[in-house]
Formats: sequence, structure tokens, C-alpha cells
Amino acid sequence: MPFAQALIHRQAGGPIAGRGLGNLKSKWLERISATVLVAVLCGCGGSRVTLKNPSIPKPLIAQLPMSVAARYPAEFDNFVHEEQVIGKEKWTIDLGSSNRLLFTQLFGAMFTEFMVIEEGTDARDLPIDALIEPSIDAFEFSVPNQSQTDEFAVWIRYRIKIFDSDGVQVANWPIAAYGKSQSSTFGGDAALRKAAILAMRDAAALIIMQMDKSTGISKLRSTNTRSNLAPSTAMPDSESIQTTAAEEIPDGPGQ
Repeated sequence: MPFAQALIHRQAGGPIAGRGLGNLKSKWLERISATVLVAVLCGCGGSRVTLKNPSIPKPLIAQLPMSVAARYPAEFDNFVHEEQVIGKEKWTIDLGSSNRLLFTQLFGAMFTEFMVIEEGTDARDLPIDALIEPSIDAFEFSVPNQSQTDEFAVWIRYRIKIFDSDGVQVANWPIAAYGKSQSSTFGGDAALRKAAILAMRDAAALIIMQMDKSTGISKLRSTNTRSNLAPSTAMPDSESIQTTAAEEIPDGPGQ
């Protein structure tokens, strides 16, 4: 009898135990689904980083005596990068017009005459020596969750195309720039923004130091430009010497 009673109890209890296990499994699946849904919703929100007005220190360089124009493609003038970090949130980095502002400041400091023309303008109709057209080939970044550090890093690969006064392309120069910033110093969004600005400044420094060597842009100076813009090496008569802080006698064309 004890054995029979035990068998009856087990048979009677089996379905009850099964129903309890099913309820537990159902609740577990509901929790997993809710967790996944929250993760998806968080991923859709993400973070958006916007650059507004980056600047570079005024370059202490001798300007090239040239008349140069820059033409900025639309995707360069309004560059936006979106990326979903695996298992984490979505990041959107909006450079906006920061590239235009930075490169306009840079080229304005490098050449004695500089102008910006709109996309679609035929530069061959303008009295210039060269046309510069910058673009962005690639944009990458890393966040602390990926690098296992407290650093945000940004890589930008720019491309500088140079055209002569006849519209013929004479140079195609890629530039790899890098910037990083610690999240512990600036916080998440601010650190990524700072890293992007530092990468842009890195590109500006490379352009200042290597542009003429890498593209030969100074060789495009026209004869008329040389005579009008090149500093004179002849010393003026003593009676005609008048100098101010912004108007000094140059030492020579090599400055």
C-alpha cells in the first residue's frame, strides 16, 4: 500500500509539477522579451554629438602669394556619421558646417588671396591660380566599451584635390587624421566631440606642414600673380619707407 499510495501521489503530482514549470518558463520568457525590447528602444535613442564652431590657432606661417579658391561638396559641408556600436547604443556624429569653417580659416591663412565658391560654380571663369576641393573618404570612431579604456577616439581620412586655372586636376592627396579624448575628463558626448575636433586640427596641421610638398600647389602661380603678389626683394628709397605693425618691409620671398 505505501508503494501504491506513493505511485498514485506521483502520478497525481506530475501534471501539477508540469503546470508549475510551464508557468515559470513563461514568466522567464516574458522577462527576456521585455529586456530585449528595452535594449532595442535604448539603441534606437542613442547619442547625438554635434560640432558647431571648431577653430584652429592662427597659423604662424608665411602666406603663399597665390589667388586660390575652395569648393566644398555638399556631403563635406554637411557631414553626418551614424554607427550602431554592437550590443550598445547608436551614435550620430554631426559635423555640420564645421569642416567649411575650419578649412576656410585654414586656407585663408595660407594664401594671400582666398575665396570660397559654391558647388557647381565653374572655377575656370575666375581669375585664380588654383582650386582646392576637399572631401571626406572615411570617418571612424571608438568608444570606451570597444577599446576597454576610458578614451574616445576619432579617425578621419580627408582627400584634397587640386585643380589648375584650366580645371585640370593636378593633385589628389589623402590625409589621415586622428584625435582622442578621455571620458573621465569631459564625459561621454563631450569627449567624443573633443576627439573629433582634435582629429580635424590634426588634419589642419598636416595640411600646413605638407600641402605644398605633397601637391606642388605653389607651382601653379601664374606670371601675373607672381608680379602682383610676390614680395619685392628690392629695398625702397629711404624717403619712401613707411612701415606700420601690419605693413612691414619683407625680408624676401622665402618667408
